[in-house]
Amino acid sequence: MSDWWRGGVIYQVYPRSFQDSNGDGVGDLPGIIDRLDHIASLGVDCIWLSPITQSPQADMGYDVSDYTQVDPLFGSLEDFDQLIARAHALGLKVIMDQVVSHTSDEHPWFAESSVSRENARADWYVWADARPDGTPPNNWLSVFGGSAWEWHTSRKQYYLHNFLTSQPDLNFHNPAVQDAVLDVMRFWLDRGLDGFRLDTVNYYFHDPRLRSNPPLKSLKGKPATNPYDMQSHKFSKSQPENVAWLKKLRKLLDQYPGTTTVGEVGDDERGVELMKLYTSGTKMLHQCYSFDFLGPKFTAKHFRSKVEGFFADGETGWPCWSFSNHDVIRHMTRWRPHSASPADLSRQAAALVLTLKGSVGLYQGEELGLPEADILYEELTDPRGIRFWPEDKGRDGCRTPMPWQHDLPHAGFTTGKPWLPVKQAQSALSVDVQEAHPDSTLNAYRKLLAWRKTYPALITGNIAFFKCDEPVLAYRRSGDSKDLICVFNLSADPRTVKLSKVELALEPVSHNATLDGASLQLGPNGFAILPAPVGEGRVNYKAS
Repeated sequence: MSDWWRGGVIYQVYPRSFQDSNGDGVGDLPGIIDRLDHIASLGVDCIWLSPITQSPQADMGYDVSDYTQVDPLFGSLEDFDQLIARAHALGLKVIMDQVVSHTSDEHPWFAESSVSRENARADWYVWADARPDGTPPNNWLSVFGGSAWEWHTSRKQYYLHNFLTSQPDLNFHNPAVQDAVLDVMRFWLDRGLDGFRLDTVNYYFHDPRLRSNPPLKSLKGKPATNPYDMQSHKFSKSQPENVAWLKKLRKLLDQYPGTTTVGEVGDDERGVELMKLYTSGTKMLHQCYSFDFLGPKFTAKHFRSKVEGFFADGETGWPCWSFSNHDVIRHMTRWRPHSASPADLSRQAAALVLTLKGSVGLYQGEELGLPEADILYEELTDPRGIRFWPEDKGRDGCRTPMPWQHDLPHAGFTTGKPWLPVKQAQSALSVDVQEAHPDSTLNAYRKLLAWRKTYPALITGNIAFFKCDEPVLAYRRSGDSKDLICVFNLSADPRTVKLSKVELALEPVSHNATLDGASLQLGPNGFAILPAPVGEGRVNYKAS
């Protein structure tokens, strides 16, 4: 089925933290192979592997020094081939991170480019002269702090780095760079890979005139933890030239039927807008996600506005909604203030993301209801956390190892010293503990994922929202033969919701919900899923 990705569920594996097979404290490809049965048991469609290519690991693999080699930390190309074969045998697709907006400064391309201004790759990176006073060419800032420009003594020029100084940006205005990137992708597709998660997909191009960014108007003078958040990144990313390049990329993928692309849109001002643009029609990316649902907002208005915004005006693109990943505080911690019970919140979050229109991204450990780990400063590895501690503790708290067996050292992740610690709060939610309890979060995810596949309306059907007051979110998913009405109480307090039809019944996956005629009682973080005849049934909730 070539469009398996449309409405599919993608499970993100963070290789460093999934399973260590050799006792060095870092997860690896053989470890992932050993745990593929767990992933398959969930009922997901695809695995997304975070970076496994060769890297000095300054940014945990998002600084690539060789695009066509597996880093020895994770294994070998032979291990990769075995992983693909085993995953396919289990009915799982596999995609991997493709980090091509920038490389490591240890990549041979950069080594050659930085030698002089005349060599064959002199224009493969973004170089610029200093201003007359020696300062950088403009005011662009790095996501990881400080100027986005670094002086290079050999070239006697600045080079652009949107992230670490050791992550120089490739110059996508150069067609030779585009061709080289496509060659890299072709290498992995030829090995049987099912597609790519495209890191920082809106960062590929920069304004060739190097105009300075304006201030972010909505900040209203409030200091930011990271000055990067004080700019409107009008010229440093999300440039119009990106559209033609993404079409070129899609043309390559179309040569490999059944493959897919998932673009990461990092733009707080234009998230949904760029998701729509980058996936519209059939010549762009297959799907995109933004950070709109990866932040602290947990309101009916927020969820409704983003989903409706994407599908407005007969939009032909396709979203991939996620609540957690390797870059953000886990949603079980972010949204905890809106819940009286972690168990209730975990089930509600699962039901919500699995009933929205679009594909779904689940992050490893999400099926266990893992909260953010409390990482001490001396335990940090993330350069962002080290730079901005303690106001921003970085991303290590969501990257700690998977807890597999509660009674083993480091919860069964490794026989050595793990690269990040396994804390008690995570160990207590280990896979073996939850396997033994039918009502666990793990088994709730399995139940929801299996149930979702029985309703075509949830895979590709339309979505229409009911008008409800906070904190109730309600919408209809429409299919060919039967609709589903989905109602969520996004609060820790009970709510009563009125339905227009009394013959509706609750689906068994509903939680903290009881139905008495047309009166729907929703407990804390309760949700109700109700099958309805096509086009029939309404929901009414007015806050009292």
